[in-house]
Amino acid sequence: MTESSVFTRILQGEIPAEIIAQTENAFAIRDIAPQAPVHFLVIPKTERYRDVVELADGDPALLAEVVGLARALADEHAGGEFRLVFNTGPGAGQTVFHVHAHVLAGQLEEKTLGA
Repeated sequence: MTESSVFTRILQGEIPAEIIAQTENAFAIRDIAPQAPVHFLVIPKTERYRDVVELADGDPALLAEVVGLARALADEHAGGEFRLVFNTGPGAGQTVFHVHAHVLAGQLEEKTLGA
């Protein structure tokens, strides 16, 4: 039996965190190490998908729900302007293998990617 992800443990109340928004199938929390003035994580309530590729292949409607919650948070906290990041694999910076989206906003600077 595998141990539940940190996100599932947050959802179940085992690890303290403020859930700032949720839908039937997803929830959002503030990132504990923010990389921008606005930095939330939007997480499916299921652990079934390790990364965004698995989620897109397995449940496109859930992916749309995650993106919709990200947009709603960005509308509320950043005037609708935001960056949505899914890290996929350890080489891309993924450290928790329960798919989640980073919602970043507020004075973001483009450092390595062109316009």
